[in-house]
Amino acid sequence: MTHILAIDQGTTSSRAILFDSAMTVTAVAQEEFPQYYPHSGWVEHDPADLWVTTAGTCREVIERAGLRPDDIAAIGITNQRETTLVWDRRTGEPIHNAIVWQDRRTAPLCRDLRAAGHEGMVSDRTGLLLDPYFSGTKLKWILDTVEGARERARAGELLFGTVDTYLIWKLTGGKVHATDATNAARTLLFDIRKGRWSQSMCALLDIPPEMLPQVHDCAADYGMTRPDLFGRPIPICGVAGDQQAATVGQACFAPGMLKSTYGTGCFALLNTGDAPVASQHRLLTTIAYQLDGRPTYALEGAIFIAGAVVQWLRDGLKIIREAAETQPLAETADPGQEVVLVPAFTGLGAPYWNAECRGAIFGLTRNSGPAEFARAALESVGYQTRDLLDAMQADWEGHTGKPGGVATLRVDGGMSASDWAMQFLSDIIAAPVDRPRVLETTALGAAWLAGMQAGVYPAQAEFADRWALERQFTPRMDAATRAAKFGAWQRAVRAAQEF
Repeated sequence: MTHILAIDQGTTSSRAILFDSAMTVTAVAQEEFPQYYPHSGWVEHDPADLWVTTAGTCREVIERAGLRPDDIAAIGITNQRETTLVWDRRTGEPIHNAIVWQDRRTAPLCRDLRAAGHEGMVSDRTGLLLDPYFSGTKLKWILDTVEGARERARAGELLFGTVDTYLIWKLTGGKVHATDATNAARTLLFDIRKGRWSQSMCALLDIPPEMLPQVHDCAADYGMTRPDLFGRPIPICGVAGDQQAATVGQACFAPGMLKSTYGTGCFALLNTGDAPVASQHRLLTTIAYQLDGRPTYALEGAIFIAGAVVQWLRDGLKIIREAAETQPLAETADPGQEVVLVPAFTGLGAPYWNAECRGAIFGLTRNSGPAEFARAALESVGYQTRDLLDAMQADWEGHTGKPGGVATLRVDGGMSASDWAMQFLSDIIAAPVDRPRVLETTALGAAWLAGMQAGVYPAQAEFADRWALERQFTPRMDAATRAAKFGAWQRAVRAAQEF
């Protein structure tokens, strides 16, 4: 039993990654699945797609690596967070498509709850804001919309889960209904200070507590897989939401350490230690990870559109055929044009939290073309990250009383492979950007949690010592240019929100 199988169930694809005893990637399997957009601002997944692609890639990666089931010591799971599922306890059949974290259908409900004065209580209990992003209002929408759903939930017939919970339930053949503290902390239903489901939040959203899963540490016993899935039962020993798994994979274990992951969206987490820090700049207070019953907290900033803006160039505008074309295209952009793209396709995340805002492009000329669009798309990710880090740093300084900027930002995720994007990021935040040798940090975090629990991988301190730098990007842009470019971005964001 020398390998750990990491399941990385994401927004646009499911992946399975095998790590050996040295925490080196042995093999990877990946499969994309469809996205459904029933109405403007609505995003759904077919739960069957989540399960079939997960199970299929797990079998494929084991076969590709030439391993036997007996070679795998444990499974770790990391997942797209906040995406909401409800299914029949007896049959396992979902009662509605999964409502994806990007979905904005509950914006009117969130607006009404804010107007009624509930956001203070919500933030105090959950560390979150009243925004459609989180699971709680999605769950309420399903219970309000599907005929008889709330009554069935109260009778114990229906189960709720984020994607991790659904996969655990499917993997164990319906024997385990559980989640971890990091995923629970994203539901709008979990009291992050008391470490339990919040009666106040369940009452506010009319959620029957009977349908909620048990909450465990990130490294814990989550049951055994069905014997028929992989040839023998394999223990599930680690679970963390994707951004928290990346925080673990980046070894951001000390207070003040900061990472940013660039996938479909972009998510920056700042470790704040054993103290939850209340944000004064509309960031989220959340759980970074929980081990041995002790939570470690973080400040988080969430950007809804990062890598997805490159998908838009490919699938929407059709000006590229694959993501790798974006960087060379951006390099040919006219330096005399200042095209600014605000990619608010599903609203603006932190620190604005404007669910109604939509995307906009400014500064177009007759000569603007694919190269300028590509550059504006990549730059938009850097600008949004700067927004997050400015807010995060202000909150951290307010908490510690110590002034200072970002020391170093550790990055990972698909877009971090772009040298151009990472150099611009370093330029616009005026700080070093460190890219690790292992870019699969999300999967690595899940694998380490499972491997540590299974006794295959080392403890936290030794794991942190193994983190290795692949390349550091340092600022090259002069202060005047940086100020001018970021000022143009800020004007564009204001204009997009006023439209």
